[in-house]
Amino acid sequence: MKQSINKISLFAGLPEEQLEKISDVVIQKKCQKNELLFSADEKASGFYSITKGKVKVFRSAPSGKEQIIHVFGPGDIFGEVPVFQGGSYPANAVTMTKAELYYFGRDEFRRIIAEDPDLAMNMLAMLSGRLRQLVNQVAALSLSEVPGRLASYLLLLRSSQGSDELTLELPKGQIASYLGTIQETLSRVLKKMTKEEIISVEGKKIEILDEITLQALANGDEQL
Repeated sequence: MKQSINKISLFAGLPEEQLEKISDVVIQKKCQKNELLFSADEKASGFYSITKGKVKVFRSAPSGKEQIIHVFGPGDIFGEVPVFQGGSYPANAVTMTKAELYYFGRDEFRRIIAEDPDLAMNMLAMLSGRLRQLVNQVAALSLSEVPGRLASYLLLLRSSQGSDELTLELPKGQIASYLGTIQETLSRVLKKMTKEEIISVEGKKIEILDEITLQALANGDEQL
């Protein structure tokens, strides 16, 4: 288990002794697709890391509309901030696929951190990176037009998947929600980008053909 824990972003590079302490408090969970892990306003009792599968974290409006905050995959952790603040989860978390997770109980993990300042510093660095990511997402959603938001999203996928040939991780309706628009608008922008030969689209597969123009759209230097 120590080797698997070392692949988690929060614990990468920790010495053997620290990994041993962490592995002693981990609970392994196997989940089915669409399994609810926690709900908004539920008391935060622990946080999760993913070893296999994907999990979406989202908020629901009274109308039933979802706003996806983030999609997490193997090596990512989620639900950690309210655990250490001592409060409730601010959003819902649901598995998008069959998933294998590690669960870290709040009390047990806080005890380990109290005993090991190096682990606490590593967690602060990771949380700072997460905050920057969320700030960038808010800026992209609030300051960019839909083509710019979509361009930023595709470049983010390119970074995470390491290729110009992308596989969409979400249905297009959920991508539209994540980008703060509707599916019809997203489809129009995808068609326009295809016509301009910036990308090619085939089902869930998108290939980036013109990275320079895509980056210009994301930066707001060019209009579609």
